[in-house]
Amino acid sequence: MEVSCIARERDLFINEQIRAKEVMVIGPNGEQLGVKPIKDALTLANYAGFDLVLMNPGGKPPVCKIMDYNRYKYENKKKQKENLKKQREANLEMKEYKLSVTIDVHDFNTKLNNASKYLKKGHKVRVSIRFKGREISHANLGKDVLMRFADATKEFATIETMPKLEGRIMFLILAPIKEK
Repeated sequence: MEVSCIARERDLFINEQIRAKEVMVIGPNGEQLGVKPIKDALTLANYAGFDLVLMNPGGKPPVCKIMDYNRYKYENKKKQKENLKKQREANLEMKEYKLSVTIDVHDFNTKLNNASKYLKKGHKVRVSIRFKGREISHANLGKDVLMRFADATKEFATIETMPKLEGRIMFLILAPIKEK
């Protein structure tokens, strides 16, 4: 089980798992200790109370670092968890509102009010229009609806992406204005 765990973490080998005869040793504070036989490197690591970890097996000679391996794994997991959390937050903060070229005033205002509440909370909003049938030949009408939506929210939102046509969908992204 320990070997499979190591294989998942970038194939890092520690202590007696290292099979090279000579290795470049980096000390616990980042200083280079030079090229040493593996037995001497293991003795140095044991003397310092740390593990010898193979960081770059492809180097000539392979590079090993003296460090606390468990702490290294813990910090890596913590960084991965933090990155995943940031990625989730970035994905959750965008809401899409779909309009049409022939949208009625009441429907427009309802979607505008909902988007305004969402923007005031500090989230981004994507407003899109899907052109059906021959509506695509009048893309300028769709752009007008999107710009009218952006103008109605200009006091608390800025246009992050101007109206852009991709296939049959034209969209615009609004971002909340950052308060200082």
